[in-house]
Amino acid sequence: MLKIGDFSKLSRISVRMLRHYDELGLLRPAEIDRFTGYRYYSEDQLPLAGRILTLRGLGFGLAEIGLLLPAWEDRETVDRFLLEKREQVEQELTALKTRLRMLDTLRKEPNPMKYNVTLKTLPQRQAATVRMTLPRYEMEGDLWTILLEETGPLGLVRDDPCYRSVVFHDREFKEDNVDLEAQMTVKGTYPDQAHVRFRTLPAVTFASATYQGPYSRIGEVNAAVAAWVRDNGCEYDGPAFNLYHVSPNETDDPEKYVTEVCYPVRKK
Repeated sequence: MLKIGDFSKLSRISVRMLRHYDELGLLRPAEIDRFTGYRYYSEDQLPLAGRILTLRGLGFGLAEIGLLLPAWEDRETVDRFLLEKREQVEQELTALKTRLRMLDTLRKEPNPMKYNVTLKTLPQRQAATVRMTLPRYEMEGDLWTILLEETGPLGLVRDDPCYRSVVFHDREFKEDNVDLEAQMTVKGTYPDQAHVRFRTLPAVTFASATYQGPYSRIGEVNAAVAAWVRDNGCEYDGPAFNLYHVSPNETDDPEKYVTEVCYPVRKK
């Protein structure tokens, strides 16, 4: 049997954490002296301690580890836990890559860019649309996946020019559960699908600025449009939308995205 200090050295887990794991039921001592209260561990418990360290290193929380350890011999359950964690790590990696791109952008462009804001009108148009509430803005690609999959068999004839946009229907910026609608203009009439609705969209007048680069720059563009709206005696008149001229569907390089940020307006 090993004293807690010796087991701590061999397992590379602090005495404080060993006591914590005992309280949580993750790694209980093999024996506790009923007179002194000293904890003793078995050499056979070192693999379990190593497993806990590995899972902690992979980002599993103690509550997750508490569920995973009893099912360790059930490979199907373990694989499910590991796949879920892998998906989470991929999402975190994507977020970190986005931060890196933003840092590089700030280094390359220390001064604010100038954006040309113009007043435009889109005429009445026919469009294939998908409107859903999604967990977060970054998932808007799901709308396009649904739209393309459901309309693929219909032989759609796209309008010329074909306007592809996402409308932000919420009255404010939201952290989650965002109301988004993808729209793609088409020619002709088609039957509605499970999620796709074909609608005639009304004409809309809007102030907009077009820029090339990653979506992280949209905040700067919003500021430019807001200043134009203020200086030209206008007020906002409907939900904002983005027109995608070059999107992730055409390029994997965010520096080549071309986006038009649009805010419907009217004269005061």
